Amino acid sequence: MSVKVAEIKGILQPAGLASEVAYMWDNLNTNRNTWIKEKEELRNYIFATDTTKTSNSKLPWKNKTTIPKLCQIRDNLHANYASALFPNDNWFKWEGYSRDAVTLEKRKTIEAYVGNKIRMSGFRTEVYKLLYDFIDYGNVFWDVVFVNESHKDADGNIIQGYRGPKLKRISPYDVVFNPLASSFKDSYNIVRSVKTFGELKWELDNMPEMGYNKDVVGDMENYRRNLAGYSTEDLSKALALQVDGFGNYSDYLQSGYVEILEFEGSLHDKDTGKFHQNVLITVVDRAKVIRIVPMPSWMGKTTKGHVGWRMRPDNLYGMGPLDNLVGMQYRIDHLENLKADAMDLAVHPPLAITGNVEEFEWGPNAEIYIGEGGNIQELGKSLNGVIAANNEIAMLELKMEEMAGAPKQAMGIRTPGEKTAYEVQSLEQAASRIFQNKITHFEVECIEDILNKMFEVSKRNMDGADLVRVLDDDLGVLKFMEITKDDITASGKIRPMGARHFAAQATTIQNLTAFYQSAIGQDPSVRTHISGKAVAKLLEEYLGLDKFALFQDNVRVFEDAETMSLAQQSQKQLQEEYMVDPNLTADEEAAVLAQGQM
Repeated sequence: MSVKVAEIKGILQPAGLASEVAYMWDNLNTNRNTWIKEKEELRNYIFATDTTKTSNSKLPWKNKTTIPKLCQIRDNLHANYASALFPNDNWFKWEGYSRDAVTLEKRKTIEAYVGNKIRMSGFRTEVYKLLYDFIDYGNVFWDVVFVNESHKDADGNIIQGYRGPKLKRISPYDVVFNPLASSFKDSYNIVRSVKTFGELKWELDNMPEMGYNKDVVGDMENYRRNLAGYSTEDLSKALALQVDGFGNYSDYLQSGYVEILEFEGSLHDKDTGKFHQNVLITVVDRAKVIRIVPMPSWMGKTTKGHVGWRMRPDNLYGMGPLDNLVGMQYRIDHLENLKADAMDLAVHPPLAITGNVEEFEWGPNAEIYIGEGGNIQELGKSLNGVIAANNEIAMLELKMEEMAGAPKQAMGIRTPGEKTAYEVQSLEQAASRIFQNKITHFEVECIEDILNKMFEVSKRNMDGADLVRVLDDDLGVLKFMEITKDDITASGKIRPMGARHFAAQATTIQNLTAFYQSAIGQDPSVRTHISGKAVAKLLEEYLGLDKFALFQDNVRVFEDAETMSLAQQSQKQLQEEYMVDPNLTADEEAAVLAQGQM
């Protein structure tokens, strides 16, 4: 089902439009309350230091230990996802769609420009945050914005900072959309953010491209200034609007913060029948519209994006790898504390006292006076259940690893049993299929979309030459290149290749190693038909050793000749030193050396 257009009333009246957008936010946010509570419970388990912070706190056990299995799986997945996405520095490439776009010069220019923006904008750090959302929430949201971080110093001089596209993470709590749409890009969305009023005024004065309405900002300032003449009780009687995170409306207005709701999508006014396609609407204070403009992207769609870990049918909200493991984590903590309580009872059992027994302290060498008919008996506890609990905990932990798509082989732990090289390889490939499928899905739907939106944002906002640092492949030295808008204008797409090539490269290296050990070892004549140069180039590329320039045509021949020449010179010098008598004069020494050279 595809629902691309939001139905609202009163679009022609700004106040009515603002209230409709605020109502849409409240309605969509309220409808996902169950999902939010599930994520809060999962978060409590991930960061818990004991069971008092989780739903296990309801259990009657004296011990409150939590085994952080969910947290360990989370860290394991994140580490392996990150290493698969960025196996080396050359993890993306440009694919041209026209004759001019596939030239070597065009490809190098675009890849150098995009690589420079990735390094300078903190791209990897932001992607690592997205990966945590991918694991924790099962849903990743992002936006690509153009920033200019230049500023003036005390003398009025402009200090050049980073200028270009930047990836921006959006918290899953701060965005709502229509979950029934066919895809996120085909749905309208509303993003909530909070800024200080000073930040809003700074953007108004220094970022005219934002298109904020100055009159509306002035009204907001006057409204806040006039608020000082009224008491909280007066405003509470008149305004009962609940603003997220600020209590009542009076508290919100006096906090110095501004809540911003930003709507992107298409609108249809049911009252007038008017249709607005691909618009950007910014609402402040849930009462005023500060901006209504067409979407700035050349593609006519949002620069925001979304990807889920496990997609649901007819619902865009994805499911995370840890969501259905919370119950197993609950069971592990339950067994651990049950076992600990049982061991406490076995080591320090309760005492059954009958008859006349004087008060005593239970401990080593204690003296206990027991009268006639008195008795003390330990109520011992069997430890057979403790062993069973240990076995069940180990089994649950293993299942959780496998169900999250993070087999033990990903942690460097080999499964038990003797195996041949090909058996190990086939088992590892089969065990990592879920992992490889999920990270490839993230790379295609998230990273590829981000890179191409960064490229589009760059071209749209570029108004001069950009200085980029690149490495000259021929000379192996750093140089600077001036890139203009025309240099990066081409028909094509940027494709990340890290995760997709990660498994394929590992398989190729394993197969090549096994081939050399078996086929060539058994029949040396096979070596005659294998190119050593091609194998060397393959190993250099697949092992990520390009920057070391290990592969050069016949370089070993020249290096061996150089080594032999130096060895001969050293040997000759030693012979000359042994031939010279230290008691000879300079003329006699020269004569001896001349004779030796003859």
